[in-house]
Amino acid sequence: MLEGESSKVLADKYSIVISRELAVRLFGTEKNVIGKDVEWQHQKTFHVTGVFDKVKNSSVQFDFALSFEEFKAENDWVLAWGNNGPSTFVILHKGSNPEAVNKKIKDFVKAKDDHSNVALFLVPYSSRYLHGQYENGKESGGRIEYVRLFSIIAVFILVIACINFMNLSTARASRRAKEVGIKKSIGAQRQSLIFQYLSESMVTAFFSLLVGITVVWLFLPQFNLITKKQIQFGLEDSGLLLSLIGVTLFTGLLAGSYPAIFLSGFKPAAVLKGIVKGSWGELWARKGLVVFQFFLSVILIVSVLVIYKQVEFVQTKNLGYDKDHLIYFPIEGNLEKNRETFLTEIKKIPGVVNATSMGHNLLGRNNNTSGLNWEGKNPDDEILFENIQVNHDVIETMGMKILEGRTFSRDNIADTSKIIFNETAVRVMNMKDPIGKVIKMWDKYDLEIIGIVKDFHFQSLHVAVNPLFLWLSPKNTWNIMVRLEGGKERETLKALTEYYNSFNPGFAFEHKFQDEQYAQMYAAEQRVASLSGYFAGFAILISCLGLFGLAAFTAERRLKEIGIRKALGSSSANIVLLLSGDFTRMVLLSIILGLPTSYWLLAQWLQRFAFHIELTPWYFVAAGAIALFIAWLTVASQAIKASRVNPVECLHME
Repeated sequence: MLEGESSKVLADKYSIVISRELAVRLFGTEKNVIGKDVEWQHQKTFHVTGVFDKVKNSSVQFDFALSFEEFKAENDWVLAWGNNGPSTFVILHKGSNPEAVNKKIKDFVKAKDDHSNVALFLVPYSSRYLHGQYENGKESGGRIEYVRLFSIIAVFILVIACINFMNLSTARASRRAKEVGIKKSIGAQRQSLIFQYLSESMVTAFFSLLVGITVVWLFLPQFNLITKKQIQFGLEDSGLLLSLIGVTLFTGLLAGSYPAIFLSGFKPAAVLKGIVKGSWGELWARKGLVVFQFFLSVILIVSVLVIYKQVEFVQTKNLGYDKDHLIYFPIEGNLEKNRETFLTEIKKIPGVVNATSMGHNLLGRNNNTSGLNWEGKNPDDEILFENIQVNHDVIETMGMKILEGRTFSRDNIADTSKIIFNETAVRVMNMKDPIGKVIKMWDKYDLEIIGIVKDFHFQSLHVAVNPLFLWLSPKNTWNIMVRLEGGKERETLKALTEYYNSFNPGFAFEHKFQDEQYAQMYAAEQRVASLSGYFAGFAILISCLGLFGLAAFTAERRLKEIGIRKALGSSSANIVLLLSGDFTRMVLLSIILGLPTSYWLLAQWLQRFAFHIELTPWYFVAAGAIALFIAWLTVASQAIKASRVNPVECLHME
């Protein structure tokens, strides 16, 4: 609190607490605003009792707070124990045991409502952002899955880089063979040599840390732009600093362990005579490391292809209604009492195809109930139906399809006692020939079924279509839905804005496009697709750098062989095939191992969506072809260079 006491500011139901930013917008200053009046919705006046500083790192953002007592006075539905609308926040006494509290509150709602099946449990507020999904009272996922996914990818990339270090260190072992021989001949122990090479690896890792910190600092603004976050990088966080040091130590040990053991194992007598022979174990280890790093690269390539196609699928799938050229805006001010007049008039505006009102936005669960009863219902069933209260013309405006029966008619006054279900609702109700049958809602209303609407998606494609009903109740709708003529959106919106401002003075015409709001539901998947592409490219680049270095060193070691082959008549093409053949076999083995693994991993990921693409073979064929082509391109540059050497020069050099 910048002004006012937090425990007292909302004691009066007509008090309002505003943010520093809102105080400046309303009064030009944040100082001395307590006691001033604020008019809300041009209907009520509240007096300012406090000013607060907005919390930046919270997923819940607001500019003002009103008393819940005032809200209850206008919305008595929140007093019903069967309603799950309000969120409840509690602060436990210091030292309290959350599990003990859970036991006490578990059946709290059931004790108030005999028909309730709600079991309460506590969730730490700090975990809500990353752990937002629950199943049977347990955390079952959320944004934390993306944190884990990118952590795994980061480890993949780090391991690939370590493999490059191991491979190039062992491949160039002959360069350090005499050093090892001399040190051992004058008494150096193997342990000291291992320590030396591990120390060198550690120094390299710590220099890499400095370079990495610099790169992160330079590219963090671009990363924030891609992820739409405001992540800040500062080494004053002791936890972050310890993590970075830990990762660096791990990397240095992992990358340097095998080369240290390999180099320290040379026999001094042999290496001083110039005899340096790699063992079959060392050769197979090096090849195995190349296979493993391309195995990881293949998985990343397939993942990028599949994630991209899934995101494209969810954004273009037919939802059962037409989301294009559709806008919506809230019913407020003069619209609440004159919505029918407003709808009638805006339909006359050129470019407006149709208009209606709806108590929903089709972007998630807005309003639901289990209070329906029908003939033949199992009394033990607790089926949750989405309750969409609508106006006339909703089917026509939204582009939905009636499969049986009819829609609501203006010619039939009694349609307020009618109801329309979707296909899923009829199926879970196990109802045959539903048209004309009567259901009872909340033990108050008898509603006749007049139609069955084709299933449409009102939630994310992560979940299956839930049972719902459309109920003609215009006074309980809170959104105006307007269908615009394609290609005339700009001029139509201009005319709509002018009419809205004259009809509803004092309120801003704040409309939203349905397709844009729908796309935002998959913003996380869109970012995953973008970041996966960057990370996969980075992993492939590192793999290719290692392969490039290994190919260059292999060509260098085989110069004499190449010279002899060319002297005996081998063509440049034969030399290229000779040098690239071994690497091709390793990459092919990576593809053979990587494709089934990637299939299993991606099948698991796609199960998160109730509706998803099929994993067709072309994704895997394309990924294998891309990996093989990149490997050929990398190795070919060195193979072609080696094939053009003059045999006289390389034999003379030997």
